Amino acid sequence: MLSPTALLKRTPLARLALAIALGTFGLPGLQSAAQAHGGAAEMVPLQSTLEAFGASVKWDDYANVFVIAKDGAYVKVKPDSKVAVLNGKRMELPVPVVFKGKTAYMSKDFINQVFQSGLDKTFVIETRPSPLNPLSADEINSAVEIIKKSEHYKPGFRFTEVSVHTPPKDQVWNFIYSGQKPTQSRQANIVVLDGKHVIEGQVDLDSKTLLSWKPIEGAHGMVLLDDFATVQSVIDTSAEYAQALAKRGITDIKKVVTTPLTVGYFDGKDGLTQDKRLLKIVSYLDVGDGNYWAHPIEGLVAVVDLEQKKLIKVEDGAVVPVPLKPTPYDGRGRKGVALKPLEIIEPEGKNYTITGNSIHWQNWDFHVRLDSRVGPILSTVTYDDKGKKRKIMYEGNLGGMIVPYGDPDAGWYFKAYLDSGDYGMGTLTSPIARGKDAPENAVLLDATIADYTGAPTTIPHAIAVFERYAGPEYKHQEMGQPNLSAERRELVIRWISTVGNYDYIFDWVFQQNGTIGIDAGATGIEAVKGVKTKTMHEATAKEDTRYGTLLDHNIVGTTHQHIYNFRLDMDIDGENNSLVEVNPVIAPNDRGGPRTSTMQTEQRVVSTEQQAAQKFDPSTVRLLTNFGKENKVGNPVSYQLIPYAGGTHPVAKGANFGKDEWLYHRLSFMDKQLWVTRYNPDEKYPEGKYPNRSQSDTGLGQFTKDDQSIENSDDVVWLTTGTTHIARAEEWPIMPTEWVHVLLKPWNFFDETPTLNLNSPK
Repeated sequence: MLSPTALLKRTPLARLALAIALGTFGLPGLQSAAQAHGGAAEMVPLQSTLEAFGASVKWDDYANVFVIAKDGAYVKVKPDSKVAVLNGKRMELPVPVVFKGKTAYMSKDFINQVFQSGLDKTFVIETRPSPLNPLSADEINSAVEIIKKSEHYKPGFRFTEVSVHTPPKDQVWNFIYSGQKPTQSRQANIVVLDGKHVIEGQVDLDSKTLLSWKPIEGAHGMVLLDDFATVQSVIDTSAEYAQALAKRGITDIKKVVTTPLTVGYFDGKDGLTQDKRLLKIVSYLDVGDGNYWAHPIEGLVAVVDLEQKKLIKVEDGAVVPVPLKPTPYDGRGRKGVALKPLEIIEPEGKNYTITGNSIHWQNWDFHVRLDSRVGPILSTVTYDDKGKKRKIMYEGNLGGMIVPYGDPDAGWYFKAYLDSGDYGMGTLTSPIARGKDAPENAVLLDATIADYTGAPTTIPHAIAVFERYAGPEYKHQEMGQPNLSAERRELVIRWISTVGNYDYIFDWVFQQNGTIGIDAGATGIEAVKGVKTKTMHEATAKEDTRYGTLLDHNIVGTTHQHIYNFRLDMDIDGENNSLVEVNPVIAPNDRGGPRTSTMQTEQRVVSTEQQAAQKFDPSTVRLLTNFGKENKVGNPVSYQLIPYAGGTHPVAKGANFGKDEWLYHRLSFMDKQLWVTRYNPDEKYPEGKYPNRSQSDTGLGQFTKDDQSIENSDDVVWLTTGTTHIARAEEWPIMPTEWVHVLLKPWNFFDETPTLNLNSPK
């Protein structure tokens, strides 16, 4: 994440210098109106320079004022005035904004004077770096250099991970509460690919030494970005593939777009050798409409050996004509909708502060960093309850996800994408567009990760932070009395990852009342199958739509699933927690009166990891409880655990496969919505650390095999949610976002409604 120090250094002078270099400096006729430091000020065009800086600029014709917004700063400035208003506070401008003709000009020093004035308190300089901070660019370079100087290094190493090795959990919590620096030195985890071989390393960044070097037997590493280029190059130069394309009337290989797909594991039934680093390739035709996904080259699959960089097999099935109808998804050719502006403004600045990678909003404090595999990791989440900083969650993140398809045909049966574990969703982060992917008032944060060469790379606008109105927090109208109601605000941390045809939006939503929501949205373009059928009235329709829905002429959306698992290391008022089930029951009335039945609850403590792994019954209330801590009336403090889908399936559904499928041997997390394991810092991913081509479950299935006790222990909750995606016409050619959810809700955690202060005098 971008530190405040880096933020102050990043753009004002550099971008302003660029504007000046482009010839937008001091213009004749302006100097007389703009004097600074005893001499003529250099003037630059206001709008273009500020927009290059990343600010939005709007002219309010009624008020005769410019409104400028950038991250936490909200500025109003009138032409010919030496006073600007920044976040509701007056500031003096040495040089006023002036008009020449219809163009407004400002001093070249305006950006620094306004945005570094100190009046914007959104960003605070981090004076005590968190041990959870991601590696900086310098630290990434240092970590890689340690590897390169070691006796183990070979030219051609490719890096699948260069990340911070965090200190032990107790040392981190001690840092949060006491400020004491952890005793562990600053360290980094390294994973490299030596050809097809995976090796793990660990380095000490303080002493510049290699701490460990461990080859991982039998593991297949992640698919890396240069693998994408490899498969395209292999296809472009393959005579065998060109011959298969020619059978389909395709002669220009430059119009063929490849997609690299993991091959899964089928116990040799797919004819593939297990010890090779392989990808399967399906292709699409670029017809110039900007949507090659709508033009699948059906029945043709290539197998590429990534180590040899060669095509080793072509699976050439029945020829199905490529759907050629132009199907753009950008709205071209459609009449636009006229919308009046919808503005979200914060005229007095933000209600939150960002200090390094730590965020403070009202009673919430937490740390966020971007991981190259799972995206944002939110850590050390606490809630200030009347002056007491209470633990809620040590670490929360997307653990993993899978998108399995249900079509058994040669081009489809192997498709079961482990998006984070196979490809690295953090690496595939999609920069967030303000006003579209996130509201105008969002602060957009950059992130730095290592690429496959080990070089640091900055992802611009990787994470959005914004506050939003979320309806009434509560309301009551007593007859004859004034109305009582309060506005609910939410703080959202948003991240988007684009994995091939799908774009996934993840929101972490903090409510003032202690609730945390996690929303996962799928959008983008459905993976479709080319078929002979044009309409459902044709004889071929029944067979062609056996595994999906006819969406367009010759296009079927294949039925599949989106299954997400979230790893939540909850620490409810401490580390000694237990899983509790509360079941509403109907019991006979033994107290007399006209009622024959009563509503009561039965409570059960779940003892072990295997007992905790279960499908979600919405009638049962599941709590993570700390029996060692109570609220004022003696109830143990808890948080409720709720995975739910919404959208197509109100209740999260498990995997839609037969129990003899190899996918079940490899992955357990998708078929149960709740898992609880005893904390182990090495157990990070529900599908296991190296799931590509895995033969067995090295994730939650293995984690729970020893069936440890989870009573009164440091527990990790794993919540699975998702949906079976049955395609529909309204999702083609681009899919409106479909959301599923997880909710963490306080349950007797507080002594009373925690948001009563929303109606207290300010």
